[in-house]
Amino acid sequence: MQILLVEDEIAIADFVVRALRADGHAVEHAADGVEGERRAVAGEVDLVILDIALPGRDGREVLSAIRRARPGLPVIMLTARSEVADKVAGLDAGATDYVTKPFSVEELLARVRAHLRPPQHAETTQLSVAGIDVDLLRRSVVRDGTQVTLSAKEFDLLAYFMRHPGQVLSREQILGAVWGYDHDPGTNIVEVYVGYLRRKLNVAGQAAPIETVRSVGYRLGGR
Repeated sequence: MQILLVEDEIAIADFVVRALRADGHAVEHAADGVEGERRAVAGEVDLVILDIALPGRDGREVLSAIRRARPGLPVIMLTARSEVADKVAGLDAGATDYVTKPFSVEELLARVRAHLRPPQHAETTQLSVAGIDVDLLRRSVVRDGTQVTLSAKEFDLLAYFMRHPGQVLSREQILGAVWGYDHDPGTNIVEVYVGYLRRKLNVAGQAAPIETVRSVGYRLGGR
């Protein structure tokens, strides 16, 4: 799928582009509203991630132009404006979805996948890896028949591991996906929360299947 990101903040744009490409998408980037509108209405992209505060042309004007030319094109608004009134205005103007900054890149990727997915290929809400069963809708976790109670962030971290079984994930990938692009890169929060998960998943005398890969990152479920 071809995705267009219209974002003038270079650091954010670079982060999102790399995340989208790592998730298997082809991505192009426009740094202003005029170029973003031109590319969006040209008919060669499958989804647009659109900032509101853009140089050249405001994101809402770009959205209006997209809706006139391509009414069915999914558009995710990406903005720092988090007030309910701003969200309602964006959705009423024709946005398909609305994500506020700072954001979790894993959430953004999930929203992208949801809007690109054909209706007949709905993503499962049940994940099972290495004796761990996760229900994404109920946000419940069971390890070898034992219910495990996790905090919201612990659950998000586990769900990220569960979506990438057997894959070595760097702390930078985990930090961006679970805590968001603007989190302090020097923090040890990933290590702390991996420790929390290990302790809580260590049931019936079995250690949590989260492996530390020295100098690289972490892996759930082995190779």
